[in-house]
Amino acid sequence: MATEKVVAGQGEFAEMGARRLLVLGGIGLIVAGMIFGDLFAIFVLHQNAARVGGALAGAAQAALAGDAGTVLKEFGAVGGFLENRGTKVDTHVHMIGFGYLALLLAVMQPWVALSEKAKKRLALVFLSGAVTLPVGVFLIHYVGLAYSPLAAIGWASIFADAGGLLVILAAAGSLWGLWRYFGGAAGEAVADGLLEARDGAGRVLMAGGVLLILLGFAHGAWYAAVDLYRHEAADSAILTGMAAGAAARDTAAVQRALGEYGQLQGEKAVNIAAHAHSIEFGLLAILLAFFQPFVRLREIWRRRWAWVLLVGSAMLPVCVLMELKYGLLAGGFADVGGLLVIVALMAMWVGILRYTGELDAAGGAR
Repeated sequence: MATEKVVAGQGEFAEMGARRLLVLGGIGLIVAGMIFGDLFAIFVLHQNAARVGGALAGAAQAALAGDAGTVLKEFGAVGGFLENRGTKVDTHVHMIGFGYLALLLAVMQPWVALSEKAKKRLALVFLSGAVTLPVGVFLIHYVGLAYSPLAAIGWASIFADAGGLLVILAAAGSLWGLWRYFGGAAGEAVADGLLEARDGAGRVLMAGGVLLILLGFAHGAWYAAVDLYRHEAADSAILTGMAAGAAARDTAAVQRALGEYGQLQGEKAVNIAAHAHSIEFGLLAILLAFFQPFVRLREIWRRRWAWVLLVGSAMLPVCVLMELKYGLLAGGFADVGGLLVIVALMAMWVGILRYTGELDAAGGAR
């Protein structure tokens, strides 16, 4: 490759080109996933958790009374509540995850040795699948097996799987283009401006993203070393105590075990959520740093939105950790942190949509 001609990635952010479609679609998926997650947390998550707790308490009481039919009924209700929660969580996670993947594919576009037309088609296929899969997952709980041609898989699951197949095909096509480039089919080495240019906002996001990831790793290591094994031992001990209390028909012991189990699961959830969100937001900041030169806003506003995103990215996991101690107050501040991230992402999305090709034209002039 040393003797090959090095060319600038001209036109790589052209209007309605593959790269811009992936960036706009990726940010849009992340924003939609975060908004959905906030709505889910406010209107479904806490109520659903209360219903699960109530059903478990009802099952425990029925077991004490020797009412096997009610026990089965309550556990069936728990299964329904958990399916409702699981499909909502999967919808939230898949939308955001596909948004991250879209941004990563956008970064790699100059090295995908395919025609711009083919790359644009792959981008559209990817985004179509990235929307179809989470929508299908969301509908699983409501559609069920109604009118399905299969005994165990409903139409919503079929559409979700079809969306996943589209994402796989688009990703495979991009990998094929990368293989062609690095296998020497392209004939030219590409010097991409995104990896070379770094304005003030980009540097802020890059540094802040690395710091968020380091903090997330540090918290994960601390949790694994200090609390993880204790939580696992407590999990087993509480369930054993609950079974023993039910066998002895000790209502007070069963109620106490249920309360302890709920508290334990809450501790696990907030630690895992804080760890995951810190790392995810760090990766998001790093990916967005590459595209700051194409955010058509004044430099001071690009910096401001970068700081807003980083403040929200740090605020959310910290406040999630504090929810067990401060309850809804900390949860409210966590939601504010998520809102800051959403607003910053929307501002960057608008700035990218406004970009009219100044940097591409400058690259062509060189």
